[in-house]
Amino acid sequence: MAGAGRAIDARVVRDWCALALDALGREREELDAINVYPVADGDTGTNLYLTVESAARSVEAVFAAYEPGAATEPDFEDAMRAMAHGALIGARGNSGTILAQLLRGMTEVLVDQEGGVAAALRRAARSAREAVAHPVEGTILSVATAAGRAALPEDDDTAALPAAYAGARTALDETPGQLDVLGRAGVVDAGGQGLLAVLGALLEAVTGEAPPGKAPVRQRQRPVPRAHPAESVTDPAVSAEPCPHGGPAFEVIYLLEAGDSAVARLKERLDGLGDSLVVVGGDGLWNVHVHVDDAGAAVEAGVEAGRPYRIRITHFDTAPPAEPREPVQRAVVAVVPGEGLAVLCETAGATTVLARPGEPLASGVLVAAIRRAHAREVVLLPNDPELRHTAAAAAEQARTEGVRVALIPTRSPVQGIAALAVHEPDRRFDEDVVAMTSAAGATRYGELAVAERQSFTSAGVCQAGDVLGLIDGDVAVIGEDLASTAETVLDRMLSAGGELVTLVLPDDAPSGLADRLEAHVRRGHLAVDTVIHDGAGAPLMIGVE
Repeated sequence: MAGAGRAIDARVVRDWCALALDALGREREELDAINVYPVADGDTGTNLYLTVESAARSVEAVFAAYEPGAATEPDFEDAMRAMAHGALIGARGNSGTILAQLLRGMTEVLVDQEGGVAAALRRAARSAREAVAHPVEGTILSVATAAGRAALPEDDDTAALPAAYAGARTALDETPGQLDVLGRAGVVDAGGQGLLAVLGALLEAVTGEAPPGKAPVRQRQRPVPRAHPAESVTDPAVSAEPCPHGGPAFEVIYLLEAGDSAVARLKERLDGLGDSLVVVGGDGLWNVHVHVDDAGAAVEAGVEAGRPYRIRITHFDTAPPAEPREPVQRAVVAVVPGEGLAVLCETAGATTVLARPGEPLASGVLVAAIRRAHAREVVLLPNDPELRHTAAAAAEQARTEGVRVALIPTRSPVQGIAALAVHEPDRRFDEDVVAMTSAAGATRYGELAVAERQSFTSAGVCQAGDVLGLIDGDVAVIGEDLASTAETVLDRMLSAGGELVTLVLPDDAPSGLADRLEAHVRRGHLAVDTVIHDGAGAPLMIGVE
């Protein structure tokens, strides 16, 4: 239940997360487009979305523990803590990491009943500034500070929130005048714009009314300059001075289990290694974000401080530009989940982007791959339904750079393999895209996975450890072992006909699995050919054309 004078309870927290996720989903491409941080990699909107998505999932897990229609509901404290924890473990990029600390700061005040929204916003802004090694004005930090100042301590939550939103919006409008990099680009700070969306979602969750019209992201009518992949722009949230040689080469992010004193020493060491340092969290769990030239040293510093995990290292292309070369006419860029598929697609002439489990790709990574392909025309194969919006944002950004991009909405790597098989770079672009789209659309896709916990599926209730057979994204079979479940999935998929089966084998495939499945197809489905590929990191996947 909400405390005295407090308008936020567990259901409001749940609604806040849902509304914020919806708002960031609508604005994600726009936020990515105005991102002028260390490299113009266009991922601020995506990072904020993924951070809030993780927070929302944690809150939903709290609600899922209660039976529908039960007399009791989750405690407000449980919902707030779940939101802050989810944001912390799922925080992505500079802005996402800072947002996680803002949510944590609010939680500390509201859960301990040290005050209402006004006090929570002020605590949030202070804690976020403390988490950033070298804060400057004109960033998400400025917007957060303005929101806290605008909410008066004597106001109740329903009065404090509109004032906070108005103060944040005014501060956002001022960011181009505070940072030259924003002024030159003619945009407001992308992280600050995202925070405004999150505050607007809280205002709507509490009052039931949508916030006033959104602030314009551009301050002048001129295009946002796009940096060459080798160029770098100073990160205004952390450093006002350009980095030597165009900036560090790597972004390093990891979760860290460590004590306060060890983290204090870690901050000093990482601050000496690079820039864009943000360390958020507490109570033994931290999210560490830094840009460095020596990624190994950044990880080793984490090992010395405690136990780092979920380590993510992204390479920034900071090498000097190569000698100009004439672009090729056409290229294919494909996202793949394993090294084996990367080799397969590269052999077929594609530029690949490796997607690792639990690490959603930012649109900037896809834009960099499109640039790396160095072609006038590019066919983009995301090979994952979760990448639909991210791929669309990357395609749109590449188009502003003069590249003709066609996005084929492939939902699985086996659909991408089918599309790549009919790719002919010598025919007209539109004809090639139509043929590839047709081949992908004619390919049904299946995947085998292991259930992590008990849950309801479209095929019934599964238990932890069950093998799940998915067909076209839905659970169709629940089995006890990989081989027999795969056979059932194959039979289901081939019941509607098919001429070619594609099998992608995982690293840990049981000995003889490929032969067993190929023999199964041969026995039960005459005239159906089978092609087997080594996924090397990918799960067991099945395609039927």
